[in-house]
Amino acid sequence: MTFKISMTRRALVCVVLATTSAWAQAQSIVMSSTTSTEQSGLFAHLLPAFKKASGLDVKVVALGTGQALDMARRGDADVVFVHDQVAEEKFVADGFGLKRLPVMYNDFVLIGPKADPAGTKGQDIVAALAKLSGGNAAFVSRGDKSGTHAAELRFWKMANLTDKKGSGYKECGCGMGPALNIAASSGAYVMADRATWLNFKNRADLAILVEGDKRLFNQYGVMVVNPAKHAHVKQADAQKFVDWITTSAGQAVIADYKIGGEQLFFPNAGK
Repeated sequence: MTFKISMTRRALVCVVLATTSAWAQAQSIVMSSTTSTEQSGLFAHLLPAFKKASGLDVKVVALGTGQALDMARRGDADVVFVHDQVAEEKFVADGFGLKRLPVMYNDFVLIGPKADPAGTKGQDIVAALAKLSGGNAAFVSRGDKSGTHAAELRFWKMANLTDKKGSGYKECGCGMGPALNIAASSGAYVMADRATWLNFKNRADLAILVEGDKRLFNQYGVMVVNPAKHAHVKQADAQKFVDWITTSAGQAVIADYKIGGEQLFFPNAGK
């Protein structure tokens, strides 16, 4: 009898532990996102508010947009939050995402030495890149298939300089923070999203040189990964995040994130 009771208790303990483990697992989702949303400090501000509203934890894997989308294609994420609209729309068209929704925007900026030896300063990104190419100026490209890298390549194409970026052009294959660090230590130019720049501490002699060009617009989108591709995707919980961040509550939290009084992201869900 004692043996049977002991075995029953063990079985009950195993059931409780398994149930607790499953419940704990259900209380979190995995998000593949960009280094800009992470390194700008947005998620440290945003995700606690989402957890308070939903009870869900969000485990963020911050990569370049291309890598973030690849991670979701493999089924290693439940939701994707990135900034390359063309790539995002293809992700949905290929059946990997349920629907793409706009969330927020800011802009890209050209960063470089305050003295601006290449003479790029102004509001025309195409003219600035032409000067960098013509002067073989040192330029650090992320070279990592991120949203920022994709935007940079679009601007070179607009300038008809895809294959003529100058001898100073180098790819680091790295995130936004490391690219800015390399530019700061070497006195090079670099394309950055404004939010990461505002949160970047190691600026050395760098400054914003080109801003205000409408072509520098930087839109972010969010998508739930399609469970038809990967049955284990937590669609319902991922949808809770999408619903929250695209409605007034989440949009207000985004608008409230500031550094030194300057707003980093501007919500525009539904627009």
